[in-house]
Amino acid sequence: MNLTTIAPALVPLLVTLPLLGAAIALIAGRHRRTQVVVSVVTLTAVLVIAAILLYVVDTGDQPIAVSVGGWPIPFGIVLYVDRLSALLVVVSSVVLLAVLLFSIGQGAADGDDDTPVSIFHPSYLILGAGIFNAFIAGDLFNLYVGFEILLVASYVLITLGSTESRIRTGVVYIVVSLVSSILFLAAIAMIYGALGTVNMVQISERMGELPQQTQLVLHLMLLLAFSIKAAVFPLSFWLPDSYPTAPAPVTAVFAGLLTKVGVYAIIRTETEMFLDNDVNMLLMFVALATMIVGVLGAVAQAELKRILSFTLVSHVGYMIFGLAIATPAAIGATIYYMVHHIVVQTTLFLAVGLVERRAGSTSILRVKGLMKAAPVIAVLYFIPAINLGGLPPFSGFIGKYALFDAAAQVGTPIMIVLMVGGIVTSLLTLYALMRAWNLSFWREDEDSAETEARISYLGAAPAGVETERRVIPKIMTAATTGMVAITVALTVFAGPLYDVCNRIGEALLQPVSLTQLQDDSSGTEKAP
Repeated sequence: MNLTTIAPALVPLLVTLPLLGAAIALIAGRHRRTQVVVSVVTLTAVLVIAAILLYVVDTGDQPIAVSVGGWPIPFGIVLYVDRLSALLVVVSSVVLLAVLLFSIGQGAADGDDDTPVSIFHPSYLILGAGIFNAFIAGDLFNLYVGFEILLVASYVLITLGSTESRIRTGVVYIVVSLVSSILFLAAIAMIYGALGTVNMVQISERMGELPQQTQLVLHLMLLLAFSIKAAVFPLSFWLPDSYPTAPAPVTAVFAGLLTKVGVYAIIRTETEMFLDNDVNMLLMFVALATMIVGVLGAVAQAELKRILSFTLVSHVGYMIFGLAIATPAAIGATIYYMVHHIVVQTTLFLAVGLVERRAGSTSILRVKGLMKAAPVIAVLYFIPAINLGGLPPFSGFIGKYALFDAAAQVGTPIMIVLMVGGIVTSLLTLYALMRAWNLSFWREDEDSAETEARISYLGAAPAGVETERRVIPKIMTAATTGMVAITVALTVFAGPLYDVCNRIGEALLQPVSLTQLQDDSSGTEKAP
């Protein structure tokens, strides 16, 4: 079987399979086991297809372009798969599958109290469809559709359980997302009015025809819309309050994937559509502010989910930092760090979900003694925590070192400032996560008074909501353990993965022409 021949026919399945699975899961709303089987099979199939596509585009050194419905490029809806989109679909499907298994265990133990199964599975698969569609969209409007699909599903997921706090934060999330969507849609309308197309490749070819001032306005409008979605400072105010209130599996998948879809859109904007109209200096200042402000917020928190939410914001700054350097090595390092962060951040939220069930709280002022009471959970938290903090030899250290090395090769004073800011952010991240580990896992009852006196400055920080202690099903622990194993694999197999990321960095700075896109799609225009 020639994989290159069948690959174009597989591309639309990345979106249609989750949508079909969601429809079946909705119909089977009263049959929990059927929904579970449909969800697991669907995401497994997407993972296999994405792995095949990644192999084909990497070995063949050519992207795959599929025009849906038989319309010629660039008039139809184009699905575009290159190394970057294929890699991110692979990673996303792995994360979605692991979190799904975690949620299955939680649903089996708790029933419908926290994650109503009849609603959860269809919404979860629609969320996956939106994420995959955004990653393989070849035009801005299809990218917008992908955003809206995943956002509609996320509105449902973030308010599951209908508690007061979830409804309140869900409203904030919805309002902010709608503002971002309106800005994005306005930018699409302006680009179409100015250039007569929304196809990303054609936009990059025609953008040079516009005056620099017009290009800058269009550029900044897209960046503003995508920066809200990516939680880039100062547009990240909504995230630390929105994510911690959702159920543990929802928080985990949101933290790992949703902001990265925004980062992905920024990558496409900077490397494909506006390569000759750079705002790199602005991005450098934004990256530095995002790193520092985010990690300072993490240090001031006393609740594990809020600590991780602020570190999520700060580490988006590293990705913007890499984009601002704008060299092939820096783009490759950004992609590697993006993959690392998706996996590690998701794993940490899953580990915190286990802590919440075991201790009945996620406040580091209340939880104590888990090292003896739950040593497995202690290990499952500790490994990704030091990885996110950037300790060698883990993937967090590799990604940050690669970013700093790319900045050092440029060698300008602002690069030195950014490197110092990145190092400080890494150290403060490690401090915040290890302080949480020390208080929640290592601290014993007898030294609580002395310890609490030393951390009295955290007394005014939000401490989260206490719940009853619950049993931890084996599948939840197994799913978290599997994700921890994947974080370690990112280090063990860093060489091959980093080679792929380097090839992505080189390819992104050599935009594809419309003629090449049409040639790549020859014979695939009538894909279903």
